[in-house]
Amino acid sequence: MIPIVTTLIFWSFLAAVIIVPIYFRHRDRVQMHETLRSAFEKGVALPPDLISSLQSNIAAKAMPTREGDLRRGIVLVGVGIGVALLGYGLWWGLASVDDTAAAITGACTAGAGAIPGLIGVAYLILWATKSKDSDKSVSNV
Repeated sequence: MIPIVTTLIFWSFLAAVIIVPIYFRHRDRVQMHETLRSAFEKGVALPPDLISSLQSNIAAKAMPTREGDLRRGIVLVGVGIGVALLGYGLWWGLASVDDTAAAITGACTAGAGAIPGLIGVAYLILWATKSKDSDKSVSNV
């Protein structure tokens, strides 16, 4: 009975973490849409600041910035190193029980850490190859 409840709680929590932010984002968009619709129906002129802010959000999401690439690269390389160190720790801990199982477990875990690590390296390469002027041209769009 306890494994079923534990599994149900785990998957419910995971679903809530994914679904709740999506729901709130959707609700905010619906409220903004209703506000803009009622203002348009009443003939109220929309402030130019509002229109430019709505358009700038679209332009900012379209092209990632140079600093964003650096941030993502550092985080992903850190995650990759952390998972690789977890694989090393698993190998070290299991080596006293069975060498083959320790090698397989450690190598598979460290190999899984290589995936986010190498994606992070790719982001760092993008950061290094982007010119500083490219961000200025995107922000002026």
